[in-house]
Amino acid sequence: MNLDALFREFHQPLVRYLTRRLGDRDWAEEVAQETFLRAARQKEITNERSWLFAVATNLVRDEARKDARRKRHLELLAHEERERQDTVPQVVAMESAETAAQARRALEALTERDREALLMREEGLDYNEIAAALELSVASVGTTLARARKRLVEAFEAQERSGRNNAAS
Repeated sequence: MNLDALFREFHQPLVRYLTRRLGDRDWAEEVAQETFLRAARQKEITNERSWLFAVATNLVRDEARKDARRKRHLELLAHEERERQDTVPQVVAMESAETAAQARRALEALTERDREALLMREEGLDYNEIAAALELSVASVGTTLARARKRLVEAFEAQERSGRNNAAS
């Protein structure tokens, strides 16, 4: 498959997956672009879709490590600034925004593999492609997805309970 055909067929699903994974469409576009650049350098790709998703997932993991370091630094700076200003920010959130945030936090509470498996399945990857991208056996993909769905529901419900308890306090 030539690069142009590969891009036309897989760009949108890859960007959707990455946007869900990263929570930022611009960042997702950058990772997708890097993924396709790497595909252009490959002489042969056996399963294009699972290869692209695997490379993109690995790029996200690499960036997540760098981002975690940057985030810790920014949090420290923000904390210092709050202490200097000695103010308490007001939080005004609409219910739908809070629900979306709870869903995002519930997704982030999953293990990386569970989260990636769910998001890849949501993008329509079949069990063989998910297995190849995540380096799992095909037989374990169903178990991984079932476990991930259960944990996602449990994490979301726990956050809802926590939110109600905090509101009642």
